[in-house]
Amino acid sequence: MPNIGKIIYRLGPNQQKVLLLIASGVGLSLAKSPKQYFRVLKETGREWQKINGRALTDAIRSLYKSKLIRERENPDGSLTIVLTDKGKKKAITFNIDNMEIKKPKVWDKKWRMVLFDIPEKYKPIREALRKTLKHLGFYEYQKSVLIHPYPCQDEINFVVEYFNIRSHVRIVMAIGLDNELHLRKIFNLA
Repeated sequence: MPNIGKIIYRLGPNQQKVLLLIASGVGLSLAKSPKQYFRVLKETGREWQKINGRALTDAIRSLYKSKLIRERENPDGSLTIVLTDKGKKKAITFNIDNMEIKKPKVWDKKWRMVLFDIPEKYKPIREALRKTLKHLGFYEYQKSVLIHPYPCQDEINFVVEYFNIRSHVRIVMAIGLDNELHLRKIFNLA
């Protein structure tokens, strides 16, 4: 049986598992002896664990990058992953369904733009992101560019981490736009 792990490495964990099960089924059907049969089962188990390990590693790496977790060394030399103060604040503060962006007393005259280029295979996530941003009060400037006048970096970072799409989303702060008068009307800004 070929090394399935190398073949399916670039797919998401669930896709990898489905392909592994299909390939294992083919391998089992082609097994000519009990020894080959059990070898296929053993290899499938190993690959299943590798897929779970990679998915966990990717998730932890993403949380490290966002500075929501850190490592703590224990007296016995082992490591424990713990929430940072920022991570604790976010875990407690944000509920994606009830999240809102606070309106400051005075507008800082800056525009927050969320730009995204999410592949077609993740269309449901792309639509969920767009819906969530609109729910937060963002204006759809273009199909994949939404804009808001108030500080919202923490909220956007939470949404991006929630949907696990950090590599597909950019946040830009602009000090002026050519159609700013139109946007000021939309957001009732003086």
